[in-house]
Amino acid sequence: MLSIVREWFGINKSIFRKLLFSYMITMLLGLGALGLSMSVLAKNYIYDGTKEELLRKAKKVNLAIQNDPMPSDQTTAMLAFLDQTFDTRIWVFDRHGRIISTSTQDEVFIGKSVARSIVEQVMQGKDVVQDLKFEGLSKPMLSVVVPWGQKNEVFGGIVLHAPVEGIDETVGNMREMIVWATLFGILLSTAMVSYLSWTISRPLKRIDEVALEIERGNYKQRVAVTTEDEIGDLARTINRMASTLEQVEVERVDFEQTRQDFLANVSHELRTPLTAMQGFLEALQDGLVTDETSRQKYYDVMYKETMHMSRLVNDLLELVRLEKQEVNLVKRPIDMNSFLNRLVFAFKEEAAKRNLDLRLEVVDPLPTIIADPYRVEQIFTNLIGNALKFTEQGHIKLAAREKADGIEVTVEDTGIGISQHDLDFIWERFFKVDRVRSCREAGTGLGLAIVKELVELHHGNIRVESKIGEGTRFVVWLPSEKKVG
Repeated sequence: MLSIVREWFGINKSIFRKLLFSYMITMLLGLGALGLSMSVLAKNYIYDGTKEELLRKAKKVNLAIQNDPMPSDQTTAMLAFLDQTFDTRIWVFDRHGRIISTSTQDEVFIGKSVARSIVEQVMQGKDVVQDLKFEGLSKPMLSVVVPWGQKNEVFGGIVLHAPVEGIDETVGNMREMIVWATLFGILLSTAMVSYLSWTISRPLKRIDEVALEIERGNYKQRVAVTTEDEIGDLARTINRMASTLEQVEVERVDFEQTRQDFLANVSHELRTPLTAMQGFLEALQDGLVTDETSRQKYYDVMYKETMHMSRLVNDLLELVRLEKQEVNLVKRPIDMNSFLNRLVFAFKEEAAKRNLDLRLEVVDPLPTIIADPYRVEQIFTNLIGNALKFTEQGHIKLAAREKADGIEVTVEDTGIGISQHDLDFIWERFFKVDRVRSCREAGTGLGLAIVKELVELHHGNIRVESKIGEGTRFVVWLPSEKKVG
């Protein structure tokens, strides 16, 4: 039945209706129960108070006439006076229950009898206040009966009647006030529900709109948070979710673009050696190369192209491992002065072949660093190798000094330099500053990307300065043993 009512009134489809019906039912039940309880309690209280008051008045009447066993004119006059004073009707009946005197001029009740049960209780000296009914009364009355006479002698009983119209009118007025209060409560609840529904449904509707936009893929939508309650918490959660999804979408787009660029770059890097090798193999297979000297040259070129592809794959795998932080560093103290001297000695012969001066300048003392020797050697081998490839004349200088709780190593050359536009891209995969030069030197375009990952893996930093035609300067900073500790 409740489900049918909900379906009929559409309660399940509207917060406003839910709140309205909830408040109205609560108000009606609450005020109804309160009103009923108050009216019953008030009626009983008024009736009980009136009965107690009638008992006190009846006993005062008995005090006035208890010395007169037979009513006289003086007794009748006294009853009339007390009737006017107490605003009650007074009857006096004898031991047999016959009414022998009243407080009014109307003698219609004289001679009539009171119920035997009442007479018996009165003759026992008891007050009677419950379930009293007297024949002949035209209006509803509240009556009490007390013994008439003295303690040791009872002549009969005294009955006091009080009209109940006033009591019923008071109770009726109270019930009317409760009804009006209930109606006012319903109006007030409607107003409160309207306001609450507006304050709740408006932000919820906005949250719903933003959620729909997010579902459509528009992650820039946000909910204005104006409250600190549960709805405000929900709005903040929606905003955080939208921000996260927007960030994920940006990362997805960037990743997709990176993936496409990566595939394009890998395809380009592999296509050139594979095309060359295919051409050489076809020439050898078709017998176009007859003399042994030319055949050896072809073999030599194919070997170099194979080595180039091997380096490309190895560098690529190395870079992927670094970016995923799958490389475990085996750190130990490194004396950078000895380390740099060994490094210069290793490249001295190659520099001499290129007619380049390779020099080392160290500002003592150099602090000891905690790092992976193999990875640090990989960093500076890449930088020195690049300097040798892109420098045709002049010198290459390594300089080292202590700086900011670490060591700063500079690799500087007098080579062709890098344009300001290219400086923003040199750390990216497969980026090559000079395509003609790089083809001749057979670089993979991954060296500087690997260098940057390795430096950051050691909690250091690297920067570059360069001018076209003047040379390039790479500056690497690595934390010292004290800084790491």
